Amino acid sequence: MVELTVDGNKVEVPEGSMVMHAAQKIGLYVPHFCYHKKLSIAANCRMCLVEVEKAPKTLPACATPVTNGMVVHTCSEKARAAQKSVMEFLLINHPLDCPICDQGGECQLQDLAVGYGGSSSRYQEEKRVVFHKDLGPLVSAEEMSRCIHCTRCVRFGQEIAGVMELGMLGRGEHSEITTFVGRTIESELSGNMIDICPVGALTSKPFRYSARTWELARRRSVSPHDSVGANLVVQVKGDRVLRVVPFENEAVNECWISDRDRFSYEGLNSEDRLAAPMIKGADGKWQEASWSDALQAVAQGLSRVRDSFGAGQIGALASEYATTEEYALLGRLVRALGSENIDFRLRQTDPAFDAALSGAPWLGMPIAEIDNLDRVLVVGSFLRKDHPLIAQRLRQAAKRGTQISLIDGSADNQLLPVTARVTVAPSEMAAALAEVIVALAQAKDQPVAAEFASVVPGENAKLIAASLASGANTAVLLGNLAVSSPVAATLAANGNALAALAGGKFGFLTAGGNTVGGYLAGAVPGQGGKTATAMLAEPLKAYVVLHAEPLLDADNGPQALAALRGAQFAVALTPYRSSAQDWADVMLPVSPFTETSGTYVNAQGAAQSFKGTVAPFGQTRPGWKVLRVLGNVLQLPGFDDETSESVRDTVLAGGFENRLSNAVKAAPGLGRRLAGLERLADVPIYRSDAIVRRSEPLQAAPASRAPGARMNGQTLAQLGLTAGVKVRVSTPAGAVELETVQDDAVADRAVRIAAAWEQTAALGGAFGEISVERA
Repeated sequence: MVELTVDGNKVEVPEGSMVMHAAQKIGLYVPHFCYHKKLSIAANCRMCLVEVEKAPKTLPACATPVTNGMVVHTCSEKARAAQKSVMEFLLINHPLDCPICDQGGECQLQDLAVGYGGSSSRYQEEKRVVFHKDLGPLVSAEEMSRCIHCTRCVRFGQEIAGVMELGMLGRGEHSEITTFVGRTIESELSGNMIDICPVGALTSKPFRYSARTWELARRRSVSPHDSVGANLVVQVKGDRVLRVVPFENEAVNECWISDRDRFSYEGLNSEDRLAAPMIKGADGKWQEASWSDALQAVAQGLSRVRDSFGAGQIGALASEYATTEEYALLGRLVRALGSENIDFRLRQTDPAFDAALSGAPWLGMPIAEIDNLDRVLVVGSFLRKDHPLIAQRLRQAAKRGTQISLIDGSADNQLLPVTARVTVAPSEMAAALAEVIVALAQAKDQPVAAEFASVVPGENAKLIAASLASGANTAVLLGNLAVSSPVAATLAANGNALAALAGGKFGFLTAGGNTVGGYLAGAVPGQGGKTATAMLAEPLKAYVVLHAEPLLDADNGPQALAALRGAQFAVALTPYRSSAQDWADVMLPVSPFTETSGTYVNAQGAAQSFKGTVAPFGQTRPGWKVLRVLGNVLQLPGFDDETSESVRDTVLAGGFENRLSNAVKAAPGLGRRLAGLERLADVPIYRSDAIVRRSEPLQAAPASRAPGARMNGQTLAQLGLTAGVKVRVSTPAGAVELETVQDDAVADRAVRIAAAWEQTAALGGAFGEISVERA
């Protein structure tokens, strides 16, 4: 530790710290623009100049290492004069457009100009003008004349997002921040550049000119879109969400959020919102109804099916972003009716997966613990797109020496150093894991399990095994693709066996914002109950569907639609009209996460409760209230809760850590390799749920471009095809016409075709054999 004096205060900081860190430790604010605690030090704004005794001139606090006995003055006459001079230089070319600037009212330059700027400018010459840039549909760079060249955005891209999409051209007065040769920003974390820009140069394009910052109410919430559960500040004007920014929580999302978390709010304001309960008449036409009439219609429909066909013909389906309270009451409802058919895992296809689990699958460690791992193997994940903030943590860990290995179906650039990688078609992933197990067992002189006696590990499997063997703090993590696989139980068993052999942790990168909460709340089939896949493959007579959009959220969308349309009765609890009007008999408008109170349990098992941030749209009601009142209308016991907190406490009170378990009861195995071409289906980052799919800015982003049939060059050549030709892609479920795209990252024998698109829904399930022929 080094001891120094800052403004008369003695302070101790670790060796290698800067004066800025010492000042922050004792709560002293040193003005700055380019410094950011999560970014490297640039020292190019010079606003943090301070006086250091015995130094001939003022020094930048952010880039001056501390020494023993150093005496620093942050607000002496000499320091203040230097800071005021820097502020004068910064304002020379800055436009005087605060009244129309979106940053006005929350602008660092504006704030510091009050404290350190002059009352009038001595500068009489013309100010420079910088031409605006097109950075895509999310980030606006329309007023780059405001830029003060702090380079925070450049450093963010390089260091946090992992890709340098912005850089600086020119020198001196001619310097400007720009993209590379007319390209736009495509990073899934790009919106954070808006937050860290200290002036109004980079602003939110969807929010642009919508409101002034002082008109907005700020309310905390939690993101429902992935398993991190990023903490949000939802900014509201009237009853409309106008902006979403991060709430800092080092243990969860640090100070970042993904663009999916930031810009999905546009989907909340969609014209597709369902404003009132609707009942389908005998003529097939929709009619608005009162809540009492709609709930009576639902109660009568469910009772009729139970009385005529038995309670076992009633099933409940939900999406992975329903709240824990909604899951609990949905489960309570169907069980009170006498059925165990309830499931929220609409993409899960392995019937053996539930029997393989010993408890609620979870990450197996705190999210922040990822920073401390030294060896990581991620299996079956489109990591950057499925879990952008976990990918970011792994990127930072890699800089500190963590070795990251991957077993995947497409060798996408994860924008981090990869130690070793095995890229195989989905049906070969279990065998690929087995190869690593055998290689690690051989490296440790351990016996090889009998089921793997015939396995000969390849070179890449040996590299992964060597990496895991050399680590002291290791983890094997299963991604979304692995968990939704038809051999998910085998993959989990192999992953668990590998982690045990390596002496490390085993965990699941759970798919949805409340996957762990769904397990804890019992929104999974009980004894004799059917999974979502079984409920849709062997159609029931009645369905209750919560938040889900079956065509796009289920593994086999057309099969799901057929089952729902063929049912005697189907009710949709949904915020969106179009998600249910083709198959439901009754539509009940329920609140998305911003209009209800509730709880999400993230991948690490942290329960995060939140309140509604705006009043419900139209006649929309919180889902938990609708389910509770529906229970009352059906005269079922156990529906007396007056608050969402009391529902939550029935699930989570008394602690639930002992219910989290990644122990796997299934036997390891090799799976079954498919002979021909097989589908590799990813869920694109901006197609993951109903809210995101209705956000126009996200749908305009490059990541949402229309799907194609992506194959590597070798697979294309074997089929006699080239990139850019129309092909007919067929599965047992159906066929679609797509354009071929050469993507050498895709595994041999695999055809990567995105799920969650209307254009590809006819193909049915996300796994299995597929045929491709010229159209």
